[in-house]
Amino acid sequence: MDMIQTKENREVKNSVFIDLFCYDRTAEDNVISLYNALHGETLPEGTRVEWMQLDNVIYMTLRNDVAFQVDGKTMIFAEHQSTINENMPLRSFLYAGRAYEQLVPDRGRYRKKRIALPYPEFYTFYNGKEKYIKETILRLSDSYEQDRNTEAMLELIVRVININLEEQHEILEKCPILKEYSQLMAMIRDNQCQGKKDAYKIAIRECISQGILKEYLQRKGSEVCNMLIADYNYELDMEVQREEAYEELEEKLIRQNYRKGKSEQELADIFDVSIDRVKKILKTA
Repeated sequence: MDMIQTKENREVKNSVFIDLFCYDRTAEDNVISLYNALHGETLPEGTRVEWMQLDNVIYMTLRNDVAFQVDGKTMIFAEHQSTINENMPLRSFLYAGRAYEQLVPDRGRYRKKRIALPYPEFYTFYNGKEKYIKETILRLSDSYEQDRNTEAMLELIVRVININLEEQHEILEKCPILKEYSQLMAMIRDNQCQGKKDAYKIAIRECISQGILKEYLQRKGSEVCNMLIADYNYELDMEVQREEAYEELEEKLIRQNYRKGKSEQELADIFDVSIDRVKKILKTA
């Protein structure tokens, strides 16, 4: 297993998804299985995977992305458990820039002869709670402010695949390890919805008894449990940050409209909040 490494950020934790497809001893087989499922082909026996360890630019504290080279391609996988972020093409663009900086030596960039680059592919695997379509494409050009009637001179496409079991995406049948991972996550959510304590530990035991990720979970169950807790804490933190950002915007708009002459009751009706909350915001201001 080859790996290109940069300075490790020890504050960044790995998710179970990334452990399965990057760090675990089965990672190479898992990545090849997923690659084959995405491309409808079987890579030749002995194909090597070369991972690229980059400074984390897609997620801040939890590593949910993996970059690697295989079969002349640079592949970037990201898992998304919260609401799909429409800026994924932008994030992938920044990520790809760092990847190609590693691939092309400084001196090589100034040669007259064209440098051969591995073909890039970008995938986001959605595993969130909110309802989302089975598959879609996100484009960097959708963010451009200029006229879209002309072909964009810079484009990046991210293929978003919903791997929740209920969507029954074909990729799950083609890549057993991805399906089993989705089954684990589904069991965890079921246990959480039922209010069970130790939802992660219970789900791990259930998966082992049903032969789901059995060898992996038997070998590193406690480590997996810690990764799942870190994953949950990250998602909870992101949810809190989104709520705080919304509240800040709401407060700003209420103050602006009050200065324009809206009454407290009108503001409460417009923003669907209590009159007490409006008064509190205006008093704070």
